[in-house]
Amino acid sequence: MKTKYKIILPFCFIGLIIIYGCKKSFLDKQPLGSLSAENVTSLTGVQGLLIGAYSVLDGEIGLANSVGFAYGSAGSNWVYGSVCADDSYKGSTPTDQPDLVLLQTWSVSSANTSYVQQKWQMLFDGIQRSNEVLRVLPNVKDVSDADGKVIAGEARFLRAFYHFGGKIVFNNFPYVDESISVANNNLNVPNVDKSGKFIDIWPNIETDLKFAIDNLPEVQPQRGRANKSAAKAFLAKVYMFEHRYADAKPLLDQLISSGQTAGGQKYALVNFEDNFNAATKNSAESVFAYQASVNDGSQLNGNYGDVLNFPNGPGAPGGCCGFNNPSFNLANAFKTDANGLPLLDTWNNGNVVSDSSNLYTGNLDPRIDWTMGRPGVPYFDWGPDSKQWIRDPATNGVFSPKKNVYAKSQAGTYSSTETAFWGATSIDANNVNFIRFADIILWDAECEVEIGSLNQAEVYVNQIRNRAADPAGWVYASGSYNAGNSKYSSQTKPADKYKVSAYPTGTFTTQGQAYARKAVQFERRLELAMEGHRFFDLQRWDNGTGTMAQILNTYQQVEKNRNSFYYTNPTAQFHKGINEYFPIPQKQIDVENSTGQVNLKQNPGYN
Repeated sequence: MKTKYKIILPFCFIGLIIIYGCKKSFLDKQPLGSLSAENVTSLTGVQGLLIGAYSVLDGEIGLANSVGFAYGSAGSNWVYGSVCADDSYKGSTPTDQPDLVLLQTWSVSSANTSYVQQKWQMLFDGIQRSNEVLRVLPNVKDVSDADGKVIAGEARFLRAFYHFGGKIVFNNFPYVDESISVANNNLNVPNVDKSGKFIDIWPNIETDLKFAIDNLPEVQPQRGRANKSAAKAFLAKVYMFEHRYADAKPLLDQLISSGQTAGGQKYALVNFEDNFNAATKNSAESVFAYQASVNDGSQLNGNYGDVLNFPNGPGAPGGCCGFNNPSFNLANAFKTDANGLPLLDTWNNGNVVSDSSNLYTGNLDPRIDWTMGRPGVPYFDWGPDSKQWIRDPATNGVFSPKKNVYAKSQAGTYSSTETAFWGATSIDANNVNFIRFADIILWDAECEVEIGSLNQAEVYVNQIRNRAADPAGWVYASGSYNAGNSKYSSQTKPADKYKVSAYPTGTFTTQGQAYARKAVQFERRLELAMEGHRFFDLQRWDNGTGTMAQILNTYQQVEKNRNSFYYTNPTAQFHKGINEYFPIPQKQIDVENSTGQVNLKQNPGYN
């Protein structure tokens, strides 16, 4: 579906370049890239508006793609989910993109970064586009009741999706429904009630997703559209963030037993790398994803959100820009013991993975070499990964991002040949997975730990580990990489000492709930590393306990003694009760409170 997102309505974008000034609230604009309501009178027109709402899933807004980029609003959430956690370093050089320095040192304020402004703006753009569909729909004459319900279901799914993003990034994010528009001049959307107490928008998000579940079909005409199962998955995700395991579990159980993709495939785990290969995307594991495409004449449909996140140097794929380098901390998490199990408590002790001065030579989980490029290890068909691909080795370690990158044999087919900006070769057709089936399995494992059976939690975790243990899906030093099936043609010499095994039957029950909880959470980190989830997982697991601050401050204390970002930022500190969320942009607060009425209140701890 995404192939035509930004070219169906090109005339809508003229003159709608993004404005970052503080004179007008972002709400005080017609939704970018959308037709005005009075010009939409047909099913085709309202579908066009709906496509415009889908198009913001990549995090890039309107014509910004052709004249500059909103790095802080990428759909993959690499900035907030990976860099601000312990998955990756900012990358590039110390002075490049200074906003990222503030974010990764947890010292950002409401006024000193454009990144949080970009994220806020992108989310409101998606919300307003979704609301425009709902405002227009009742007045369109040639829409049947059946079609109208599906369109409304998709629009409310997307509205929930964008509000969910606002909730987990900013926490005290206002809820904006279709009654809020430029036309009625009701622009001061509050995040507090009359007593000054923050408003909880989780119930609003739930209501939108329940409507979507009731009105969306299981099979859609395009795979990029939301379907009933995707809506159930996102409602389950909401419940996981609310710690409502008893509400999440029945949905997750249904999805495991009978959930299916918008294309009609029953959910299933596929070959691990197929989730990150443009040639094998939209598989049975894809629950909902941003649909990227290239070389379609639009110059706007590729994965622009990750344009910075390619190796940088001679012979490197993409050629630019060396951001989002995986951390030593993350690499060490892939260590396994003699039995192929994770080192749940000691993984970051002792020798360090791929650190030539203190080299770890033990067993590794094979997922490491699909998650990151490591020196000397095959990087698809580009040859061995090279330390020369690291722009500043003193602060970036030795690893390169990989899950968003294409194979050399795919260059020009799944990478851009269009010249929309300075680095077309860093634009590719790899989808961004918002939820994949592995998420669902591991969420259900969490539910089983908290309210169900430790044995069943172990079964779910072992499903994920058994996939990783299949040698057919490993990286090999022998043979050549086949981008058509994400595998190596000769599988006689693994690229490293891989050993990963399932937990022996009964381990979780014998070791107890605390052990099982730790094992499930650790498995989630391994499986979903570098996919923009880590910060938000730590956030929801914290739940006011302070564990997030403890984990990230311990991470910083160790990493400052390695060739990492924290070597040059040794005093960085994560503050409990503040840095679990990001500041509401001061520009928005100033505008919404300009009359003297406090409509938008800053998050605690920020000024």
